[in-house]
Amino acid sequence: MGKVLVINLDICNGCYNCQVACKDEHVGNDWTPIAKPQPDVGQFWNKVTDYVRGSVPKVKISYLHSICQHCDDAPCIESCSPKAIYKRDDGIVIIDPEKCRGHRSCVDACPYGVIYFNEDLNIAQKCTFCAHLLDKGWKEPRCVDACPTGAFTFGEESEMKELIAKAEPLRPELKVKPRVFYIGLPKTFITGTVFDPNLDECEAGATITLTSLKNGAKRTAETDSYGDFWFKGLEGGTYSLLVEKRGYQPHMMGPVDATEKDVNVGRIAIFEKE
Repeated sequence: MGKVLVINLDICNGCYNCQVACKDEHVGNDWTPIAKPQPDVGQFWNKVTDYVRGSVPKVKISYLHSICQHCDDAPCIESCSPKAIYKRDDGIVIIDPEKCRGHRSCVDACPYGVIYFNEDLNIAQKCTFCAHLLDKGWKEPRCVDACPTGAFTFGEESEMKELIAKAEPLRPELKVKPRVFYIGLPKTFITGTVFDPNLDECEAGATITLTSLKNGAKRTAETDSYGDFWFKGLEGGTYSLLVEKRGYQPHMMGPVDATEKDVNVGRIAIFEKE
């Protein structure tokens, strides 16, 4: 069934070891026929991007990983007229550096934007899953080996079905059947703080009911000792919020638009019943 890679963003701590290990393995090293040397600068076959979400003081950060998805229905293969790009029996997609003629069509064809063009060598380049090491008996690529938190898991698809079931592909609407899966891909959140302005105190134990204005689906959360509440992992959409606490007047607010970005609704004042 071939090799797959699962990246757990929930436990990635942004150490950049994977990115550095990739550079260490490929910069200045010729692994023909798998890959020619990666340039010192300008290419990151496993690129880590800090994704800062929300607004102060309710801020989260995720570390996104851009890497070749080694698609089973890879658009880059179809786009290459010299037939320099091929899929191995283990599912790994390789750009043959000896056959590549610098047409650049694959760079434009890749929907994930993870194929680079090396001007000096006049070839396209990308992640190879360190196939040259696997062929020598390594069990995993350098990026996986270098990860201190275990956020990267690499192996046979048939042996990783349970882990894959917890993950999802990047941009599944593309229908290209990628072999890289992600746990914890960022989804929008709504957060805020409930307080009593008369007492000038944060209110713990308030119940917040989040209702989708699209389909009426509801979720609830309770404020913590700081009066904070979070609704994480939301599907993009517009919502209403109902704040309730015994002895206080209910407070309704909305619509809150979390279609494309995370929302901090700020401080919500609630008042005691008369």
